[in-house]
Amino acid sequence: MWLFAMFDLPVKTREQRRRYARFRKVLLADGFSQLQYSVYARYCASEEAATPHREYVRAALPDEGQVRLLAVTDRQFGKMENYVGKLRGPTEEKPIQLMLF
Repeated sequence: MWLFAMFDLPVKTREQRRRYARFRKVLLADGFSQLQYSVYARYCASEEAATPHREYVRAALPDEGQVRLLAVTDRQFGKMENYVGKLRGPTEEKPIQLMLF
């Protein structure tokens, strides 16, 4: 499954821009990848595996703005159409999982 973090944060003042940058860095440090401006996604093996990442994002929420978390299945994510201009681009592949026994 894929966990999306979509957000709109104010960036009018210097302090608001700092909060925006801090929140973005939290997402990147937690393994999220930028899909578009203010839209980040992270692959999670299961709903249970996504729970700590949801909590990590919740702990980093800024005081202002709006943040949405959305989980979609691999199949739903694979049906996403990605266009760059008028050309269709490839959909992101899920990362290779390392299996330890």
